[in-house]
Amino acid sequence: MAKLRTFLRFFTPIRLLVIGYAFTTLIIAALLTLPIASSKGVRQPFIDALFVATSGISTTGLTVVDIGSFYSLFGQIVLLIDFQIGGIGYMTFYVFLVYVFGMKLSLRMGLAGRESLQGASLAEGFAKFFTLVLIFTFSFEFIGAAILSSYWLRDFSVSHAIYLGIFHSVSAFSTAGFSPFPDSLMPYQDNITVNLVIDILSIIGGIGFYVLYDIFILTVKTIKRERPRQLSAHSKLAMLVTIIVLSIGTAVIFVSEEWPPSVILGDRLLLSSFQTISASTTDGFNTIDIAKMSHTSLFTLVVLMFIGASPGGTAGGIKTTTLGIMFVSLVSLFRGKSYVHIFKRAIPDETVHRSFVIFLSFVLVLIIDVAVLAAIENASFLEILFESTSALSNTGLSMGITPNLSIVGKIFLTIAMFIGRIGPLAIGFSLFGRPKPELLRYPEGEILVG
Repeated sequence: MAKLRTFLRFFTPIRLLVIGYAFTTLIIAALLTLPIASSKGVRQPFIDALFVATSGISTTGLTVVDIGSFYSLFGQIVLLIDFQIGGIGYMTFYVFLVYVFGMKLSLRMGLAGRESLQGASLAEGFAKFFTLVLIFTFSFEFIGAAILSSYWLRDFSVSHAIYLGIFHSVSAFSTAGFSPFPDSLMPYQDNITVNLVIDILSIIGGIGFYVLYDIFILTVKTIKRERPRQLSAHSKLAMLVTIIVLSIGTAVIFVSEEWPPSVILGDRLLLSSFQTISASTTDGFNTIDIAKMSHTSLFTLVVLMFIGASPGGTAGGIKTTTLGIMFVSLVSLFRGKSYVHIFKRAIPDETVHRSFVIFLSFVLVLIIDVAVLAAIENASFLEILFESTSALSNTGLSMGITPNLSIVGKIFLTIAMFIGRIGPLAIGFSLFGRPKPELLRYPEGEILVG
């Protein structure tokens, strides 16, 4: 009995989360290696299948093969299920089933579910929150699929148009960026319908389920005329930083690109905003040939991908709120303030420390990836930096070097995508296990920094 308790104690909520994602990824990879998953009936090498499966579960979108031509309908549906699970978290389905069938959710699985959406508040009604996550997801995906399918009816058969609509809608909301088209959405770079639907779905998926839940509660209270009714400090910060980042990114790309004379002013704005939203929400679609963009634009995309979208959503990156907290804390430090506050709310020291640790963790993983790939891959430094950032931030934008990566390069990017999806902190916590009480505290020592 003692050994059993010790064995069960090993499976902390975060370890359950990591193991669950790893197990799901391996199952998807195994399915993708089956001959039925290939359009030509051949087996895909396991390392390539693992790369694509990890890219799907992490909603990255990087791929070593052309999705539309290499995979059969079966293979594409497996991939669709893969990034749908990755987008809203496999724990969401578990919690929802527990809620529907009236079963009791254990504390261990509840905490694992909380970690899968990066800290969902138990005080808000845990099962209710996860149920709303599914409702939000399928509602927005249905609306997006309906609009896209209606548009593609003019070019494809009814069944194929519906399939394309569903695939791209789920891919956009999950910020996965996978597309059956060989050149992503470049053929539709000046199409308002396709651009707007993909942009809106990506922003909604990337803004985070907490913000959507907050807006939902605010709307209900407004209709019922209940008080108090206001958005939380988290939602305000997430939306504010998102607007600032998208505005700056669009402006930089708009002015730094050498646009052909045939591209009118309106199309330039459309292309700039789409690629900015794609990088910032980490959806990974592109309407421009990424490899041909200016160095200024490419560096801007690297920064946007690194920042990512908001916590508790489908996107990756260090998150907008992390950037916001870091910036506010620096301003407070320069002003000689003893604490950090925003929107008339004090920010706990733990949150400030966590923000800087997340930032440093991402930088450390990125440095390791870039160093390894620079040593073994035949590509420029900018291409390697771009690819590594895209993998770690779960974006999927590429300058075109992914299919030519070595086996070691694919392995390192696979690990980077997995770390980006789970989060460096969660990976670290899973390695060190349960925190132990500090029985000893040493006297403070003075160290000069800066």
